[in-house]
Amino acid sequence: MKNIRFKYSKIICLLGLIFITVASCERAISDEVEFAKYSATGEIFTDSFMGGLDYFPFGGSFADAFSVDTKVAYKGEASMRFDIPSFGVGYGGATFPSTGPRDLTNYDALTFWAKASQGADINEIGFGINPETADRYKVSMQNLAISTQWIKYIIPIPDASKLFAEKGMFWYAEGAENESDEGGYTIWIDELKFEKLGNIAQSRPAILNGEDKVETNFLGNSFSMADYGLSQTFNLASGVNQTLTPAPSYFSFESSNIEVARVSDAGIVTLVGKGSAKITASIAGVKAAGSLTVNVAGAFPTAPVPTLSQSNVISIFSDKYTNVPVNYYNGFWAPYQTTLGGQIGVDGQNVINYTDFNFVGTQLTTPLDISEMTHFSVDILMLELPTDIDLLLTFKNENSAATTFQQNRIGQSYQLDPRAPVVFSDSDFVAGVWATIKIPIRPTSLTSLDKTGVNLLIIENIKSSNVKTLYMDNMYFYKE
Repeated sequence: MKNIRFKYSKIICLLGLIFITVASCERAISDEVEFAKYSATGEIFTDSFMGGLDYFPFGGSFADAFSVDTKVAYKGEASMRFDIPSFGVGYGGATFPSTGPRDLTNYDALTFWAKASQGADINEIGFGINPETADRYKVSMQNLAISTQWIKYIIPIPDASKLFAEKGMFWYAEGAENESDEGGYTIWIDELKFEKLGNIAQSRPAILNGEDKVETNFLGNSFSMADYGLSQTFNLASGVNQTLTPAPSYFSFESSNIEVARVSDAGIVTLVGKGSAKITASIAGVKAAGSLTVNVAGAFPTAPVPTLSQSNVISIFSDKYTNVPVNYYNGFWAPYQTTLGGQIGVDGQNVINYTDFNFVGTQLTTPLDISEMTHFSVDILMLELPTDIDLLLTFKNENSAATTFQQNRIGQSYQLDPRAPVVFSDSDFVAGVWATIKIPIRPTSLTSLDKTGVNLLIIENIKSSNVKTLYMDNMYFYKE
């Protein structure tokens, strides 16, 4: 299972020579001033690093993943070498920003030659990650297949006119493929450069994966179109259709009603009034397939405020209490999970929102001893009730000799299993109203749950459940 979540680490290596000039002047800028043009160097690595590059490993990346190999090369005398650690140990990942902005407007693709010590795929690879500009023009390709032979790869630029002062030259993130990769493996990349190929055609951008969708949302809320299935497909000279994920800033978004929804250049949608608005997009004048219609009904419903004292509570997620450390509210578990989302802010409230829901997990940083707790409480909100609500909430202890758990049924009135009794009926849900669900912590003899080290909470659709979007708040264990 690949599940790489990364952030920037400090610079540990400087590639090339950095020249920094700082100047200041208090006089107004004359209309006759001619601004300097940035370097148009497209080469990143041939036999060495061209134009000056920095090296930023991602947080958690294998420290020695990257090096320059002077024994293996596609052309010349050296290549970039990436040693991917064995499965379960970690991953390799970094960004290589230029030390100075570059003008890439005359290019149409990032190209490179690559091979590996075994057949594999690179989890994510691309360009445009720059710590200084919040990845405004990030481009990503997922699961790029590589072999043991040198092959040339092409990552098209979504809209080169945007890249007149870009620093994010190249980035990658890759973990071992499976448990059989006991010693990890190696990837080599050479002749890394931006090129003007002139044969990249048929741009086909899309939002919401090309579908037309309708959602209900709330006044004052904001969200990023980056979470709404952005893509762009090009036809390469080889006949291959190459699909990539561009950052929202490559798109030009439009709202049919700016008195309801407004979209920034960075793809942030802000809901400013009641009503309905349809959001569409394009890249470089090419209309994107798909649309999002937002129905804004009013203010977001306020979740109930818990009344128990902190001393009787172990809180996972609540503004009322001090929460225990949590690794994530959505592990994005591959390959079967479709659930998107996690913690968000809506109209001043911190809540958890899940969309495209099938199952999701919350992992605790330190396992909890809930032996003295009598119940678990969670608030759930669904804006529109599906025809079938059938959820399974599981508390797990994965650190015991054998994984132990307690299962709880939320929704249908019939039982899946005697060990998973119904704790809340589907008929008790009301659209647009928070439901507070209190679940007894049952004896170990009935559940098998080892209460001394609970570290994972999983909620999932079961049977024919049609729950696709839900909000959650105030998750905590408590004792009466």
